[in-house]
Amino acid sequence: MTSMRVEPAATLRPDGVTTGERRLAVEAPVAIEVDGLGYAVMMMTPADLRAFAIGFMLTERLADASADVADIDLFESEAGWIVRVTLADHCRGRIHDRVRHRTSDTSCGLCGIAGLEQLRRPVPGPSPVPRADAEALFAALASLRARQPLNGATGAVHAAAACDGSGAIVAACEDVGRHNALDKLVGTLALEGRSADFILVTSRLSFEMVDKALIAGVAMLVGVSAPTTLAVEHAREHGLTLIALARPDAMLVMHDPHGRFG
Repeated sequence: MTSMRVEPAATLRPDGVTTGERRLAVEAPVAIEVDGLGYAVMMMTPADLRAFAIGFMLTERLADASADVADIDLFESEAGWIVRVTLADHCRGRIHDRVRHRTSDTSCGLCGIAGLEQLRRPVPGPSPVPRADAEALFAALASLRARQPLNGATGAVHAAAACDGSGAIVAACEDVGRHNALDKLVGTLALEGRSADFILVTSRLSFEMVDKALIAGVAMLVGVSAPTTLAVEHAREHGLTLIALARPDAMLVMHDPHGRFG
């Protein structure tokens, strides 16, 4: 699966124009079919699609564990990619209920949600106590760039990284979409049977990013950008430690239910 492509480009400067080329992150439509039913079309980087499918099933509550995904078939078509997921028998009723009530999807929303009351979906909780201290957070942030090869080449993609209590990055995923990167990471952890103390993302902290972190079962979510009000409320409700505006010289503690940071 190609995640990068070289395209011709011109550089415009005050003293003239030079021709050359630019490496671009591939963005493609990826249609998700679950048990024969169309569920969502995501605009994303077509890499790590198996991990994405697992993570997406988990964060959408269509599956409870990676073992609930019986099969994943990937197909590349002229229009894009198709990911066909088959769920275990005991999970199949969920997709029928979800598709029957769904009205619309967006790549930056919560797929399969038809009404506001459905936002309050169950999460495994409360979140555990973080093992990481401030030194671990800054260590993870300092090493993140080295785990972003696609962004280093294109400057156009987000990353989500799983970190242990010392701040070491144990897994990282990239995608043009911040939600997709996090779903890929959740799927990677589930497939490999690994856990993490906290997740570091290169994006703002919104409700759905907090929600996916809760499904991953981590103690803390750290983002390089600002949080939304709903993200803070969701973190508070479920005891998730939330750190925003992560920079090499400072971070903003938005929710610290265990008093780990002062």
